[in-house]
Amino acid sequence: MNRYWTLAATPPDRLPVVGDFVLREAPIPKPGPGQALTRTLYISLDPYQWGYRRRGLEKPGEVAHARTVSQVVESRIDGFAAGDFVFHTGGWSEYALMGEGVARPAYMIPRRLDPAQGRISLAVGVLGMLGLTAWAGMTLMAAPKAGDTVVVSAASGGVGQIAGQLARIAGARVVGIAGAPAKCRYVEEELGFDACVSHLAPGFPADLKAACPGGIDVYFENVGGAVFDAVLPLMNAGARMTICGLIATYGEAGDPRAALMARGEAIFRERNVAVRNLFVGDFVADHQDEFLAYMTPLVAACAVKYREDIRRGLEACPAAFAGMMRGDNFGKTLVQVADDPTA
Repeated sequence: MNRYWTLAATPPDRLPVVGDFVLREAPIPKPGPGQALTRTLYISLDPYQWGYRRRGLEKPGEVAHARTVSQVVESRIDGFAAGDFVFHTGGWSEYALMGEGVARPAYMIPRRLDPAQGRISLAVGVLGMLGLTAWAGMTLMAAPKAGDTVVVSAASGGVGQIAGQLARIAGARVVGIAGAPAKCRYVEEELGFDACVSHLAPGFPADLKAACPGGIDVYFENVGGAVFDAVLPLMNAGARMTICGLIATYGEAGDPRAALMARGEAIFRERNVAVRNLFVGDFVADHQDEFLAYMTPLVAACAVKYREDIRRGLEACPAAFAGMMRGDNFGKTLVQVADDPTA
């Protein structure tokens, strides 16, 4: 039998709770022509998944969507064989099909993984779409340069930790925004940011201003809400802002990006701030190979460091997801469903 999680109901305007999901089981599916059966090893939990569900793109009763690292059990797809490790969208499930007729976002293309290039879990992290998100949003869109002050919110999270290190490699001065003191210490001492301030501190806006005495040239936005409000008045003329995520607003009604743009409109116009929305799917076809060629050696040489927050067992998915949305995670959140044969 195969165990998997589904939505209990289309979620309301709030952050997720464990009761939003139902654990079900059914016979392990059999692959048809052009399909492969995979066993899930790692499930990636990401904030975008809550918006995906709230917009009705995932229906109650369907397997909860997620990117996964899996191992092929049986293949009827040319180019994939039993034993191969693969990236695909297997969801919150112990077993899943991939290939023809299996629904997936068009840009999430299954691919075979080479364990010699790094831990296979990295395929849903720094060497996967998460890393591509950070690289595209920071390097291609914001284009930091020496002398810039770059601020990254959710700096200890999956995307933030990579985006900030890429800005540092470009020669910029990098300031992180994180939560707990341990996260701020990690961002400064391990990731090499020049400073990190806590959004939980009573004097957060003043702390951020003190950390950015020359203002902010680049802002990589992962949070929104009060964090954005503290950043906004510090933006310099000609600043660049990449909107990657707005996790602080994912439990609210309405369009959070439109609300943020309305709040910042006057300063954006007055200071000629370039604001760009980041959607990783726009970069997969044309830039994924370029990204991997750039990032893989950096990770291998520990020039880009990366922290995973791994929970164990399929049962952990709802609590781990709800905790991540509250900011309880420390690094990229994963659930390990089965033993990793490469570890």
